[in-house]
Amino acid sequence: MKNGIKVFAPATVSNVCCGFDILGFAIHGVGDEIIGKLSDRKGLRITKITGDQGRLPLEVEKNTAGLAAQRLLEHLGEAEIGIDIEIRKKMPFGSGLGSSAASAVAGAMLINEMFNQPLEKRALMEFAMEGEKLASGSYHCDNVAPSLLGGLIMCRDSETFDVHRIYTPPGLYATVVHPNIEILTKDARNILSNEVSLKGMIEQSGNLASLVLGMMNSDLDLIKKSLHDAVIEPQRAKLIPHFYDVKEAAMNAGALGCSISGSGPSIFALSPNSKIAEEVGERFKATFSKNNISNKVFVSEINNDGAVLI
Repeated sequence: MKNGIKVFAPATVSNVCCGFDILGFAIHGVGDEIIGKLSDRKGLRITKITGDQGRLPLEVEKNTAGLAAQRLLEHLGEAEIGIDIEIRKKMPFGSGLGSSAASAVAGAMLINEMFNQPLEKRALMEFAMEGEKLASGSYHCDNVAPSLLGGLIMCRDSETFDVHRIYTPPGLYATVVHPNIEILTKDARNILSNEVSLKGMIEQSGNLASLVLGMMNSDLDLIKKSLHDAVIEPQRAKLIPHFYDVKEAAMNAGALGCSISGSGPSIFALSPNSKIAEEVGERFKATFSKNNISNKVFVSEINNDGAVLI
């Protein structure tokens, strides 16, 4: 059994315009770290959390990372073993970047690594999903799956962990801006209508199908035509100040598409190369800054690694 190890789980962009609760991809440069050490005392304990401004509970059963780790320990028959974990939050709360999912993935990943990988990586999804459900109140894997496995992931069915990686064209870059406002996932879901018009269903289904086809065929024109959300974005855009100004700035800079990341307030854009992605980032920053909203920009290729031992 390994002692004193560290794992990292990346942030994610979910929904990806037309794939509400279905699509998500991982990015580089932002995410959560967890350190695990053996202890003489029995049981799992969270000894320290940094980067959370004192907002996260140290109680294992109330913490997304702790719960995921505990459920895996129980599955392995090792619930009595002494393990102390330290959680290092390196991404903002309520950001729309899968903060709770990254913590849950890191918790499950840590235990699996400490026990020398008794489970395949994909099998950890079940335990990470328990942590994610604790935070979001629902059972969906469009953040958990890409954070764990990397890449662009399609979640056909979250209940059975039926997820599939979609090929992404080389050179595709994501730009994400996080304005300094907070939107909780539960609140963002509560404003959504339970009804979708026939016209909206047809348009959204067509965009989702053609986006997958565009990715698989490296057809940038088709990807651009498909990156439109006819159902969710119009309902949530009002939660993000100056959303449509930011979106217009990104499209004018040459982005293939731009929409809300997860529940928001982060906004993402996909671009055909790093040069355009960097320019989109400048436009993002300038638009929010001129409206006196502090913000942070991340530019990244699609992260195909997912959670890793570091």
